[in-house]
Amino acid sequence: MAAIGGNTAGPGDAVLNVYINHDKKFAFVEMRSVEEASNAMALDGILFEGAPVKVRRPTDYNPSLAAALGPSQPSSNLNLAAVGLTAGSSGGLEGPDRIFVGGLPYYFTEAQVRELLESFGPLRGFDLVKDRETGNSKGYAFCVYQDLTVTDIACAALNGIKMGDKTLTVRRANQGASQPRPEQESILLQAQQQVQLQKLVYQVGALPTKVVCLTQVVSADELKDDEEYEDIMEDMRLEAGKYGNLVKVVIPRPDPSGQPVAGVGKVFLEYADIDGAAKAKTALHGRKFGGNPVVAVCYAEDKFANAEYDG
Repeated sequence: MAAIGGNTAGPGDAVLNVYINHDKKFAFVEMRSVEEASNAMALDGILFEGAPVKVRRPTDYNPSLAAALGPSQPSSNLNLAAVGLTAGSSGGLEGPDRIFVGGLPYYFTEAQVRELLESFGPLRGFDLVKDRETGNSKGYAFCVYQDLTVTDIACAALNGIKMGDKTLTVRRANQGASQPRPEQESILLQAQQQVQLQKLVYQVGALPTKVVCLTQVVSADELKDDEEYEDIMEDMRLEAGKYGNLVKVVIPRPDPSGQPVAGVGKVFLEYADIDGAAKAKTALHGRKFGGNPVVAVCYAEDKFANAEYDG
C-alpha cells in the first residue's frame, strides 16, 4: 500500500487487523479508512511468495451502502507499476455495474471471453475465475465496462447465447436480470447484430481441431477460371503456410453444369497440429479480403477427412 501511494489517511500503517484462515488459504484485512480499503482493491493479482493473490470484497459487501461512506473504487493516481501490477487487468470489479458471465465452456480462454465481451466496448475490469489448484477455468467470469451505460445492453444481448453445449447467463452480479430502458432499444438491436459474428465463431468453431475453415474469402465466380483458381490456391498456400506446417488446402469449386457443390465460397486449411491451426485461425479471423471480414473457425477433422464440406 505504501509503495503504490495508497496510504492516504496519513502516516502509519493502513492495516488495523488481519485474520488468517490457514486451512482455507484466505484472510480478512481491516483497513483504517474506507478510502484505503478501496485503494487496497487495486492490489488484486499482486505476487506474494511467488503466487498471485486475489483481492476481493467480503461476500456480504453492499456497494450501495458502501458508496455513502466513501470512495468504492481505487484512486486513479496509484502507482501500481511499483509492485509489478498493471491497471485494468482484473481490478475495478466492484460496484453495481459488475457483470456476472456464467455458462462459459471450460475450454474458453481469457482472450476468447474478452473478445466476446468487448463487442460492446472496452472493459475497465475483467476476471475469468479459475481453479486454484489446476489453473483451469471454472466456467464463469466477472467484468465491468468503462462505459457503464452499456451494462444492461451487454447483459440483454449476451444472455441466452448458446456456446457449444452450454448457454450463457449474463446479468448484473448484484441483482437479477434487468431489461434495457426504452431509449436503449435501438442500441441493443445494433449490439445483437454486432455479436452475431462472435456467436458464429464460438458455436461452430469453439473446439480446437487441426482444420480451419475460412468464409468470405472467395466468391464462386472467382473459382470458375482455371488460371485464377490456381492463383488463389497458391496465394492461400503461401499465406496459410506462415502459421504452421500446412498439410492440405481445399477450395471447393462450382460445378460447370450448375449442380450445387458443398462448401463453395469456403477455404479449408489442414495443419499438422492444433497449434498451427490455432495460430492461423487467430491471425486470419477478422482480416479483410475484398472488403469483407474473414470468418475463421475450427472444422471437424472427421468431416474434412470424408470430404464433407457442408458444415
